[in-house]
Amino acid sequence: MLFCVQTGAQPVPGIGFWKEHLPYNSAIDITSDNETIYCATPYSLFAVNIAQRSVERLSRVTGLSETGISAIRFDAANGKLFIAYTNSNIDIIYRNDILNIPDIKRDNIVGDKTIYNIYPYQKNYYLSTGLGIIVIDGQRYEVKDSWFIGNGGNHVKVNGFASDGSFFYAATEEGVKRASVSATDLANYANWQLISSGLSPGACQNVLDISNKILVQKNDSLFVLNNNTWNLFYADGWPVVSSSISGGKILLCQRQINGQSKVILLNPDGTVSRTLTQLAPISFPRKAILVNSDPWLADQYGSLTHFGTSSYETYKPNSPEATASGEMVVYNHAFYATAGEVNDAWNYQYNGNGIFKLKEGTWTNINRYRFPQIDSLLDYVTVAIDPTDETIWAGSYGGGLLHIKRDESFEIFKQNVIGPAVGDPTSYRISGLAFDAENNLWVSNFAALQPLLVRKKDGSWSKFSIPFFLNENSLTQIVIDDNDYKWIVAAKSNSLICLNHGSSIDNTGDDRWKLYSAGAGNGNLPAGEVYCIAKDKSGYIWVGTSNGIGIIQCTQDVFSAPGCDAVWPIVKHGNFAGYLFNGEEIKSIAVDGADRKWVATRNGVWLISSSGEEVIYNFTEENSPLLSSDVKKIAIDGKTGEVYFATLKGICSFRGTATEGGEENDKVLVFPNPVPPGFNGTIGIRGLVNNAIVKITELDGRLVYQTRALGGQAVWDGRDYKGRKISSGVYLVLVSDDGSSGSAKKEKAAGKIVFISK
Repeated sequence: MLFCVQTGAQPVPGIGFWKEHLPYNSAIDITSDNETIYCATPYSLFAVNIAQRSVERLSRVTGLSETGISAIRFDAANGKLFIAYTNSNIDIIYRNDILNIPDIKRDNIVGDKTIYNIYPYQKNYYLSTGLGIIVIDGQRYEVKDSWFIGNGGNHVKVNGFASDGSFFYAATEEGVKRASVSATDLANYANWQLISSGLSPGACQNVLDISNKILVQKNDSLFVLNNNTWNLFYADGWPVVSSSISGGKILLCQRQINGQSKVILLNPDGTVSRTLTQLAPISFPRKAILVNSDPWLADQYGSLTHFGTSSYETYKPNSPEATASGEMVVYNHAFYATAGEVNDAWNYQYNGNGIFKLKEGTWTNINRYRFPQIDSLLDYVTVAIDPTDETIWAGSYGGGLLHIKRDESFEIFKQNVIGPAVGDPTSYRISGLAFDAENNLWVSNFAALQPLLVRKKDGSWSKFSIPFFLNENSLTQIVIDDNDYKWIVAAKSNSLICLNHGSSIDNTGDDRWKLYSAGAGNGNLPAGEVYCIAKDKSGYIWVGTSNGIGIIQCTQDVFSAPGCDAVWPIVKHGNFAGYLFNGEEIKSIAVDGADRKWVATRNGVWLISSSGEEVIYNFTEENSPLLSSDVKKIAIDGKTGEVYFATLKGICSFRGTATEGGEENDKVLVFPNPVPPGFNGTIGIRGLVNNAIVKITELDGRLVYQTRALGGQAVWDGRDYKGRKISSGVYLVLVSDDGSSGSAKKEKAAGKIVFISK
């Protein structure tokens, strides 16, 4: 019997707080303290309380130091959880503290510093790495020693480590090596003896200690040490993925080349105690343990599974199935991300992870693994939502255009509609999508003879030839401005294109084109290489290049003399000022409800004022929970102010202070309300007209605080205009528009805020 435990949706974070959206479907390691199961993914980890079956996520957002895990191990003797990251950083969780040991990460030693295995022994941790054995002092939380035990004292990859109390054993690429626990200089490779009798030369994958026996895993067999000679202990002809000791048993994860998998539980004498072969949860078993005599399995494709006597439960936190590198959009409070990727040179990456949708806290994954009918579509790099029915249009870089209907049926557009790439007749590359105000879908058809297409609202198609030479006809992102002009990035041609198709799409005779590149009179972009574009609330086009940002402010004059060149704003940062992001590669720009710009770079993400003259936030890995400073894309939920970042290490989000303004102050929401004792966060007042004036008063009308909304949301720190924390009680929220429409300001009571003392 199967029970699938899909953990619930994460709540929208409070203003100023973060949330991760990491994949949890792939499990690579597992450990336990007999009350909690800790399961590691390639990105982070989650914990399952065995008694309550509740699930908790652990990530950078909850205080971990990194994103990306190589191994975990619970030290039962000392009550500590050891976490090794892929960049060799280390966290140890002890009680309620997270203690970081960055020594290995920071060391500039050349070689493979990856931590493959963790072995607790007494007060220390013995790490199997690509260099050798590194010893961590578990009380001082620092590197205690390094043992390079390869032939001649060279580095050698160590795959496993164990001790029987008399000797240390290391499974290395050169075989099994042993040294006395009481030796005084284990950093001296000469103190390590190769034990090779009974084994063929070469690498051993693990070494285990159980019931006064030392076992070694070599390829697909286990051998036991008897009188300095290795004898065959167990082999069944199946390849072994991993071997471990847990609950007094030997656990083998096995997988055949044809994809069949199983988990074997062996008694200390080598007899088989139990075999697990369930096809659904056991697809690529990575590590198994026993807790209270029940097996728990970390599976590369099946997440975490608990096996009872006659049933099993699979635990999979609600999440996207992979990271996102392509375009992201938010439409009607639903978030869409594309997992596909091409590199900066627009070469294939053959990413099959598809499209992820987050709506009402639940993730839906659309990819070739769930839907074989779209198996030929890889590298989804762009997405657009049809405003008439909210169906999804997604562009595959090579596989054509995909239309995902509401019932999850599909239309695929390739031959006779989409043009093949010149020189590659089987490749149909869709690299940009955008709907205009009349619901026509504009399509960038990268490398095709006619690289700009439009699917009109009646379902018919038109194609455009570009009147400029473009390297590979490399059109990508499309943005449509308030004049109905189409702005299109030419990725490999160091330029930006603007099209006015005139009164009719079908009549090409009145089409007007403009090419933007670097240099005054040519468009005046900061650099020729254009990465992204965005339209702000003033109708300006912001252009992100390999050397900062240019702004095209007079879009209505693009096709008139003398034209409309980009300007380079000056930004203030501390005591310095300079051209906006001079020297930075701008990967993505998104505009929030207050017309401020979120900017993605390889060195973090920035929030700048509406004019670009002031830096409001700068988030990096070092100063925030941002998963990686290498940020690829940004999208914003205008309703809540949540800002999504696609980073090198996964998707995360930050609840910003601005939302989209409404037509009137309707359904005003104050949160949190009531304000609990000791609350030091930000109070939000949402559902306002754009840039509304908000007053907080006592019940008798005395003014406590006044502010202006950021788009459709005002924020308040709970202090009066003199900076004093306000007292317990009930306060009125009075709202008026800013009078910019020419009408008289109308003030009305929009709500109340209750503050509760201890």
